[in-house]
Amino acid sequence: MAISAIAAAAVQLPTAPTLPATGQIGWSGGTGPTAIGQAGSIPAGDIATGATGATGSQGFGQTLANALEGLQATQTKADNLAVQAATGDLTNVHDYMIAATEASLATELTVAVRNKAVEAFNSIMSMAV
Repeated sequence: MAISAIAAAAVQLPTAPTLPATGQIGWSGGTGPTAIGQAGSIPAGDIATGATGATGSQGFGQTLANALEGLQATQTKADNLAVQAATGDLTNVHDYMIAATEASLATELTVAVRNKAVEAFNSIMSMAV
C-alpha cells in the first residue's frame, strides 16, 4: 500500500540539518559565545544524530514512520471489523463504529499534518535568498 512506501522512505530522512562550517550566509562556524553548549546558546546535543541526551529519543523520520504504521494498523483493524460486520460474524457493532471513527480521525490528522508540511515547504521555497 502507499502508506507503507511512505513509511519506508521516511526512515531515510535526516534527523538534523547538516550545514558546512563555512560558506553559508550568516554562519561563521566559529566558537564564540553562541556556540553550542555555552551559556545563552542552543542546548547541547549531538547535532549529527539529533540526540539531545534523552534516552529513547528517535529521529523525525522514525517518528513519522511509526505514525504512518499506526495509521495503517488502525485502518486495517477497521477493515477487518467491516468484513466481520458484512459476513455477520461481528457480535458488537459498536466495535466497528469505534474503529471506523478512529481510522477516519487518524486519516484526517495525517492529511492535516501533510498539508501543513507542504505549506511550510512551499513557504520556504518562495523565500528570497
